[in-house]
Amino acid sequence: MRIDQLLAAGFTKSFEYFPPKNDEESAVLARTLEELEPLRPSFVSVTYRGGRESRQRTYDLVADIERRGRVSAMAHLICVGHRRDEMREILETYHSVGVENVMALGGDIPNDPDLVASDFTHAVDLVQLARDVGGFSIGVAAHPLGHPRSPSLDSDRHFLAEKLALADFAVTQFFFRADEWSRLVSELRDLGVDRPVLPGIMPVTSLSSLGRMEQMGAPVPDTLTRALEEAHDRGGADAVRRAGINAAAELCRELIDRGAPGLHFYTLNKSSATREIHEALFGEGSKVPKNS
Repeated sequence: MRIDQLLAAGFTKSFEYFPPKNDEESAVLARTLEELEPLRPSFVSVTYRGGRESRQRTYDLVADIERRGRVSAMAHLICVGHRRDEMREILETYHSVGVENVMALGGDIPNDPDLVASDFTHAVDLVQLARDVGGFSIGVAAHPLGHPRSPSLDSDRHFLAEKLALADFAVTQFFFRADEWSRLVSELRDLGVDRPVLPGIMPVTSLSSLGRMEQMGAPVPDTLTRALEEAHDRGGADAVRRAGINAAAELCRELIDRGAPGLHFYTLNKSSATREIHEALFGEGSKVPKNS
């Protein structure tokens, strides 16, 4: 089913995976897909890091999920480093196997000498091509704190509004304050764009991940950092993990209260943290309405 239709029907829950590189990763992902299937996601998305090999792995996984017919899949596509006719063929191939949802991304030029020449500059160019091909529900990426390469937050918002006006929905980079999502949605609305913006959720489950998250453009707030450090002092790594999952669940509750159209979980191909957050939100005894 198309994601724009799912969003129009109500609240969505979605999970993001990356394609495995080897048999060991394939086994882990297969187990994760099986363990998360009972949570009945509205759709799943599959990332793509650039290069022909990664693109093929994304295609294989998305096509396999669609063939199984249990959940809709969204394929990530990176356009920078591609020719227009090549990208059109990729889109048409996805459409031919029943894939109706794509995430249109710009990306860095892949480290592949065959892909240096490009007919694309930004993700908006891919959004327009997907519209020309037709038949797709199109998502784009959004950064609540602004894209790391944007010269200013104002220019980031204007560029996002431009591409989201042509697309159907956005999925955000992960973040840790509900105000950041609310401000993003409000600023887009001020620019005349009211497409659904799905908040991306990734719990902090270890102190070692704090630096990586900042490098990815989503620094962990000082208050959460201190809470995790205090948890570590009390109970070590397990306590840090519990505190991080509790903080993520609380963020989700606040986003639902603020009218978020859904929740998009970055799973890192593991199921446990996502299952625990889901149980806190939607399990027996939760305070979240069951129709959310």
